[in-house]
Amino acid sequence: MTTGTTIPFSQETVKQLSALLNEPAYFTEFRLNALAKAESLSLPKPDKTNISKWDFFGKEFNVTAGNVPTKDQLPESVTSLMNEDTDQSVYVQYNGSAVYHSLSSEAKEKGVVFVDLHTAIKDHEDLVKKYFMTEAVKVDENKLIALHAALVNGGAFLYIPKNVVLEKPIQSIFVVDGENVPAYNHVLVVADAFSEVTYVENYVSTSADLDAAVVNVVTEVITLDNAKVRYGAVDTLAKGVTAYVVRRGHAGRDSKIEWALGLMNDGNSVFENVTNLVGDGSYGDMKMVTVGRGEQTQNFTTNITHYGKGSEGWILKHGVSIDAATSIFNGIGKIEHGASKSNAQQTSRVLMLSEKARGDANPILLIDENDVMAGHAASVGKVDPTQLYYLMSRGIPKKEAERLVIHGFLAPVVSELPIDEVKKMLVDVIERKVK
Repeated sequence: MTTGTTIPFSQETVKQLSALLNEPAYFTEFRLNALAKAESLSLPKPDKTNISKWDFFGKEFNVTAGNVPTKDQLPESVTSLMNEDTDQSVYVQYNGSAVYHSLSSEAKEKGVVFVDLHTAIKDHEDLVKKYFMTEAVKVDENKLIALHAALVNGGAFLYIPKNVVLEKPIQSIFVVDGENVPAYNHVLVVADAFSEVTYVENYVSTSADLDAAVVNVVTEVITLDNAKVRYGAVDTLAKGVTAYVVRRGHAGRDSKIEWALGLMNDGNSVFENVTNLVGDGSYGDMKMVTVGRGEQTQNFTTNITHYGKGSEGWILKHGVSIDAATSIFNGIGKIEHGASKSNAQQTSRVLMLSEKARGDANPILLIDENDVMAGHAASVGKVDPTQLYYLMSRGIPKKEAERLVIHGFLAPVVSELPIDEVKKMLVDVIERKVK
């Protein structure tokens, strides 16, 4: 197992990967420059979680995914996530390799671009050069982001043209089952002016346990003036997967980014969700639920930063810790100087269901402007024994009573999620995790 800060990958690894994907020279150069930066950068430092001994590099890096199944060979746990409507926009990826792709008739007629990332790099060079890790995420932020840029081996690209409003959602399913094929997955969503789209993704493992698998995910959502993106994600990666997940938004004038996240991995995970409200009148909303179990440690940092005047940011997070799991919630509402008339609000709640479970909620407000509104609420506590006693007094077994309490605790967030598909998935996932 590789731990610490030494990167076990060389320029040769990067060159082999780029050559295998038949990438243009500009992207090979981009990768090599990112690898050089990764060597000197430090690991990220999530508050109240020491990740210096976590394995973020894996055993080795195979540039090929091995045997890739066809759509018909995918297990029911994957195919059940796909919409039964045949006229849908869906991309399914297995360990970085495309398995299935379809584009709805609506999306085709309106000129929407929805392709795997490797195709975008070759066929949509102008858009990739303009938006890939140039605004929402920068290569030189930390070692793991730079390494992601050097080794990105999967992902999707979605571009919604100006004035296009899609009625049907766009969906991606990313299957991570390779212990020696780390998932450096990148999703780039660009909504041009006055456009609107709903995007839903799943990260899944078909095996219950993987030995030291690594996931390094970066998402970028760019909304131009008056655009709106609803972004839903349900992550259910297996025990043994160490995950570093960065999802960022960059909102232009009068645009909206709404996040609906169900973060249900079973391994150690660092999640970072940042929305930069750059334009005047921009809006960001992040709703998240999570359930931690076993001995896993999860760190969740959510940050909405206001740059534009009259911008509005909302954060709502509920999490449950079971067994000996640890959940850290860091919430930051930041209003920069000049972002007058802005509103930053956040609420974080953690429920612990056992003596060994640990939870922490750390709300932070950073205000550098006078004419604003801001507020926060946070709570960490154990399950109310009175609730359990009441349910058990009605003949409900303790395990079932705990399950009902968990559903009740998470329901206020789940019910508020703006994407129905995500709600349905989360109800099923929560049920599996609290059996």
